[in-house]
Amino acid sequence: MLNHSPKSRAFFQRAQKVIPYGVNSSHRYWGDNTPVLERGKGAYVYDFDGQRYIDYRLGFGPVILGHAHPYVNQRVTEAIQHGVTFSATQPFEVSVAERIIAMCPHVEMVRLDNTGSDATRHALRLARGYTGRDLIMKFEGAYHGDYDYMLWTTPDSFKSQVGHRRHPVAHKTSMGVPDLVSQLLLTAVWNDRDTMTTLLAEKGDAIAAIIVEPILANAGGLMPEPGFLEFLRAQCDRYGIVLIFDEVKTGFRIAKGGAADYFGVTPDLVAYAKAMGNGYPISAVGGKRDIMMTLAPGKVVHAGTYVGNIVATAAADATLEYMQTNDVFGHLNHLGQQLMEGLDEILARHSIPHHIHGVPSLFGLTLSEHPPTDWRQVVDSDLELSEKLLIELVKGGIMTDSDPQQTWYISDSHSDADIAETLEKFETALRNAQG
Repeated sequence: MLNHSPKSRAFFQRAQKVIPYGVNSSHRYWGDNTPVLERGKGAYVYDFDGQRYIDYRLGFGPVILGHAHPYVNQRVTEAIQHGVTFSATQPFEVSVAERIIAMCPHVEMVRLDNTGSDATRHALRLARGYTGRDLIMKFEGAYHGDYDYMLWTTPDSFKSQVGHRRHPVAHKTSMGVPDLVSQLLLTAVWNDRDTMTTLLAEKGDAIAAIIVEPILANAGGLMPEPGFLEFLRAQCDRYGIVLIFDEVKTGFRIAKGGAADYFGVTPDLVAYAKAMGNGYPISAVGGKRDIMMTLAPGKVVHAGTYVGNIVATAAADATLEYMQTNDVFGHLNHLGQQLMEGLDEILARHSIPHHIHGVPSLFGLTLSEHPPTDWRQVVDSDLELSEKLLIELVKGGIMTDSDPQQTWYISDSHSDADIAETLEKFETALRNAQG
């Protein structure tokens, strides 16, 4: 990709001199195919050679309305004329919390944060403080942030290192994470009720929280099987476990009230980020009042110098207001459904075994004979062809992620014409990937 973009290649070389591997997040590095971008507008991003890409990566999902959206940017521009951070509660913080509660009836109180990792980390601390327990359960292939408690059996893990599915073993996916942390963690297989039932019978009374992506967005967008989230809710009630929905990706993207609204299952706590700020760095922890009020002096600590800053809260206030007053989700579903059906038709016509998972605004593609139901089955799919296809797409001007386990995202700025162009270029990329 960079071989055909001299200005972009020169910029990436410049970046590598001062930034390890030229990126400020490990997941942005694609080797020689690492993308570098100069600007974005609406549904498009542009590299340093002026090449336009239709963007389905959208900064890993936050850009729900479109890049440089005027409704959001104007709110931010006006707000920062009066200051940026005060270390005191200001109007936008309260307005954002009110909007979240109005859009998500299962949320009774809210605390803001800066990143998705912050939100899930504080949700875990809150669950531990509320229950007085230490153990946390997560699912294989789920990514909940880049901190020590959660960097275990993520999409970067190897199936050979996670044990038998009936007896999962937590696999550490980063050097520098203490082995001792694994003693505070249980891993489970997504959609596998039998294994979970056994684990909970043994450890349920010691578990503080089960944290779950309601759609396994970091493993190709795998959906919960019918009744699985309801099963989790019932088991948490049985054992006194706090059910945490990690809606960093699904929140304010798949429905106005997120996955809890979409699936009709109520968590005890929920973590939001990404789409709530249209790309500005903001997140939130919300949930039941009695649990949230454990964030009390002398009890559970939640803090951060930049939490509730004017820039991020003004952006979130505008983004959520726009969602409340416009049919954003109808537009996302319309376009996403077109794209999913078009991809399915092309792959079927080329006799490529495949399965598309997720919902129109957030979906993944797996090249496999049988529909996967968990992360182990996703990594057994044809990842080599998938990666070749995704790289060919980027070369052709369609910005997706090079990791086949990542999902495609739709924004409110995408159009029917963008979908048609994408499908045309997808077919070309597929031919090139097949050789």
